[in-house]
Amino acid sequence: MLASAKKTDIIEKFRTHDSDTGSPEVQIAILSERIGELTEHFKEHKKDHGSRRGLLMLVSKRRATLTVTARLSASWESASNAPSPETPFKLWKHARPVLIRLQTSCKVN
Repeated sequence: MLASAKKTDIIEKFRTHDSDTGSPEVQIAILSERIGELTEHFKEHKKDHGSRRGLLMLVSKRRATLTVTARLSASWESASNAPSPETPFKLWKHARPVLIRLQTSCKVN
């Protein structure tokens, strides 16, 4: 579980405006931090299967949020530019700035 001070620091780092607490960037950053903490937990507690289930749920929630973010940024870009066929590679390409920002600040093992 994230401490409230740590969570507040993450929100301040990734927010897009002053009152932002729930943008996809913030959600992904918080999920990544929790995944990192659980990964460290499993290095010591290898047989904690209940928490492992929670980790798997967090990973799938983060992956789904990344996919939705990629699709939205692709649809916003295609609305402003000429329409192009959507492919999975192009969808992930548009989410790359979010991923790069997260990788540089949240180290996940």
